[in-house]
Formats: sequence, C-alpha cells, structure tokens
Amino acid sequence: MDFLHGQETLSTIDWIFRAIIAFFFLLAISKLLGQRSLSQLRLLDFAITLVIGNIIAHPLSDEKLGLTGSIITTLVLVVLYIGGVFIVLKFPSLRRIINNSPITVVQNGEILYNGLKKSRISIDVLLEELREEKVEDVKKVALATWEPDGKISVFLHPQYEPITPSSLHIETKSFNFPRTIIKEGKINSNELKELHKDEGWVVSKLENLYQTGVKNVLLATLDNKDNLKVFLYK
Repeated sequence: MDFLHGQETLSTIDWIFRAIIAFFFLLAISKLLGQRSLSQLRLLDFAITLVIGNIIAHPLSDEKLGLTGSIITTLVLVVLYIGGVFIVLKFPSLRRIINNSPITVVQNGEILYNGLKKSRISIDVLLEELREEKVEDVKKVALATWEPDGKISVFLHPQYEPITPSSLHIETKSFNFPRTIIKEGKINSNELKELHKDEGWVVSKLENLYQTGVKNVLLATLDNKDNLKVFLYK
C-alpha cells in the first residue's frame, strides 16, 4: 500500500492502483452527497464539488503527493457539507445566507434590467432560456424568475396558457404509467410482480403477438391495463 503515500517515483501499476482507488472513492462520495449535489449546483453544492475534484486530482498527477491525505481531507469536507445542509434545513434564517433568493427578471411582459444585472445574465441568455421553455414572445410572460440553481421559472399570462382538458371541463382517464418489464433481452421480475404477471405470461405474449423470444427484445413496457409495447433489436 505504499502507493497511497508520497513517493519519489511511482511505477505504472502504482499509478493504476491510485486511479482505481480514487475512482471508487469518488463514486462512494458522490453517492453519499446525493443527487442534489450532482444536478442542482447551488452555492454550497458547487463549492464542495469543485474543492473535492481539485483535492483528488493532484495525487493522481503528482507521485510526490500521497493519496491518504486527500482522502482524509475529502471526508472532512463531506462531514462539513452534510452539517451545512442540516443547518440550512434546521435554521431557515441561515438559509438566505447560503442559498440565494430567486430573482425576478420578467414581470407582466416587461424585462427588468436590474434583475438581469443582479442575476448576472444577459438578454441573450434570458431569450435562450425562454426559447427552451417554448416562449417566443416576452410579452406573454406574466412572471419569470432566475432560480438559485441557475434555471428559469416561467409563468405565462392566463390567456397564453396551453389549453388543458380541465379548462374545457373534459373528463379524462386516470394516469397509467407503463412499467419496463424487459430491457436489453432481460426480464424485470420485480416489475412483473408489481403488475401481477409472471415470466410465462410474457413469453406467451411475445410468441403470440410478435413471434419472437425475450432475447430479441430491446425494450418492452406493460401498463395496468395490460397494454404491451415491444421494441425489438433492429
């Protein structure tokens, strides 16, 4: 285990061992931090992600630096991060210090220049974000706020909102989410159990409807009404 410590030189196998340990260590740390730190990078999340990446990177490129110190430092930072998240959840008054408040950038169809300056975004970025929300005209926007995670929330004036069945008082069927029962030629037994089906039922359906076997199925879904959709390898 000498490759964990600082050395004058490292052999190829030592470098490989360092990389493997660092890789699995970062996977474990990412799992511990949770999905929030990977998708929505707020201030606290961004800081911890940036620092951890920097700490782990150095021992992987410099043989004189030990890996043990980086691992210990990272663990300490993770404890501090989790403590910071707990404090934010426990004490709302401190939440405003760590997490920024949403900034209004459009109100009643008018662009608020002060909001753009405060959020540090340009007109081009605002228009790009609106296009991604399928909004082609700023005048249709009742309210748009720049969120702390770097995303925009857009609310249209009621007359520009898409028509929905509820607005026309049309009765609709309940939502029915299809379950993936076969993926890449393998049956998902847990999903079948939730749908009160067995593998024999699936095999029989595939033979009768598609004249094929499970191994030839790329994806198959089944909903609560026994609607089976099959995508074969092509």
